[in-house]
Amino acid sequence: MPTRTTSPAGSPARSPLLSRPVSPSRRAALGLALASTFAPAWTLAQSAYPVRSIRLIAPFPPGGTSDVLARLIAQKLSELLGQTVAVDNRAGASGNIGHEAAAKSPADGYTLLLSNSSTVVTNPHLFKKMPFDPINDFAPISMVASAGQVLVVHPSVAAATLAELTALARANPGKLNFGSGGKGIQSHISGEMYKSAVGIDIVHIPYKGTIQSVTDLVAGQIQMVFSDMVPAMPQIKAGKLRAIAVTSVQRSAALPEVPTMIESGIAGFDSGVWWSIAAPRGTPGEVVSRVNAELAKVMQMPDVRETYAKLGVTTQHSTPAKVTETIKAESPLMARILKAAGVEAE
Repeated sequence: MPTRTTSPAGSPARSPLLSRPVSPSRRAALGLALASTFAPAWTLAQSAYPVRSIRLIAPFPPGGTSDVLARLIAQKLSELLGQTVAVDNRAGASGNIGHEAAAKSPADGYTLLLSNSSTVVTNPHLFKKMPFDPINDFAPISMVASAGQVLVVHPSVAAATLAELTALARANPGKLNFGSGGKGIQSHISGEMYKSAVGIDIVHIPYKGTIQSVTDLVAGQIQMVFSDMVPAMPQIKAGKLRAIAVTSVQRSAALPEVPTMIESGIAGFDSGVWWSIAAPRGTPGEVVSRVNAELAKVMQMPDVRETYAKLGVTTQHSTPAKVTETIKAESPLMARILKAAGVEAE
């Protein structure tokens, strides 16, 4: 009968096969296998991002520029990421409601936000109590668009130029109304800048979105709106609204025949808005980098550039840091503009 070999301690001896040295390549393979087996679940999940649908919050109503941009970006990201990116309109409080919803969402990469300068630069100077912190509650990803606005009036307004409109307002103090997409929205700020620059008394009428103010303008309920291009363009082309001037330094490619506010007599007038994509603070850096890289591809697509141009919007792409830098740089400038216009936080 075979004799069982034992170690000096009395335990069974190791098999000769187990005593063979393990090669470096085999040791590395075993190490990788063990790492995969015991790696934290979140690490594996992030490497496969995204594994389910993504929500893109648009903080303004359907039909406006933010909504149109959100749907175009969502469509392109869906194609590149291989998962549905669904737009979730969270309108109200000049964009604050949508931003608050995004800030309070899980930082797992499955909630994104189409942010904008009106909400993160201007609102902190207009609302005494903000439901979110523009700098500390978000992980910025990239700039995605910028645009000027167009000053439009109802055809019944007896003014075809900015000089004529200003003269009409001076002759009728407090009798002309200008609508906006809400308190602090760029359409509101542009109106306040115009009032301050020429010294007129026109009454601000805030709406829940610029498209609603344009709808009331077409109906003759108000006299003028500093509008985004998207809701105004069809009405201008249909002859239902009259374009007076654009707020950008250069003329808009979408309305090349319309002069700028500067050309119309107000030196240095420059009022526009930009949009960015952000995520809740704490979103993994790998996710931010992935979405930033895909947005870079989106902004280079010919059909995206063409669509943007028709909307009077310029494509943008940037580092995450650039978004934060822009907010910090523009905030004190906006504070001075509002103070000069006599607008106080409420």
